This record gives sequence, structure tokens and C-alpha cells, in this order.
Amino acid sequence: MTVPSTCCGRSGEACVCATQAKCSCGKQSALECNCEKAKAENNVSGARCSCRARPVGECTCERTATENAKPTGSTCACGARPANACSCEKATDGGPLPTETDFTTKTAGA
Repeated sequence: MTVPSTCCGRSGEACVCATQAKCSCGKQSALECNCEKAKAENNVSGARCSCRARPVGECTCERTATENAKPTGSTCACGARPANACSCEKATDGGPLPTETDFTTKTAGA
């Protein structure tokens, strides 16, 4: 399993904070929202929190206070995260989460 380099509390198996991240309604896991906010909640783009399952500034895991604080000092190219913890599309290890399937670029049998 590929774990984002910015992931907090790495266990070696999975991103701990990603397992704690919830939809803003609090009922479902992040990116698996099924409430009236599902369309917006399940489509995260731009800068994200460390686990990359929630938008930056909207973290819902146990690291909420740290994750939702405005960065000081050098920042990522997007300006929303510290330079050493970039989690937007400009991150060197950016892209889909390990649990996501990119149906737009993969070909059958690949």
C-alpha cells in the first residue's frame, strides 16, 4: 500500500489519520460521504490535510488543531501547507489516494 509521505502517525500499514477522517456530517469516512454534501465532500482537489482525504483547513482527525492551523514560514507552491508537507497536486508524490482508482487514464488490462 502506498502511503502519502505527508501522512501523520504512519503505522507502516496505513495512514492512521486517513482512517479517522470523516465526512463533515460525521457519519461516514472521508471520501465516502453519502449525505446531502456528498457531491462536494467526495471530490477533494487542491491542497489537502496530511492524509489527503479532506481539504486543507477542514481536517477531522485527532490532529485537527495542528492540521487546520495556518502555516508559518516557507510554504508549498499552493501556499496552504508547509513547504516540507505539500499535499496538493504540486506535491512530488501527489495523485490519487491508494484507495482511489483512476478510471480516466488507465486502460483495460493495465
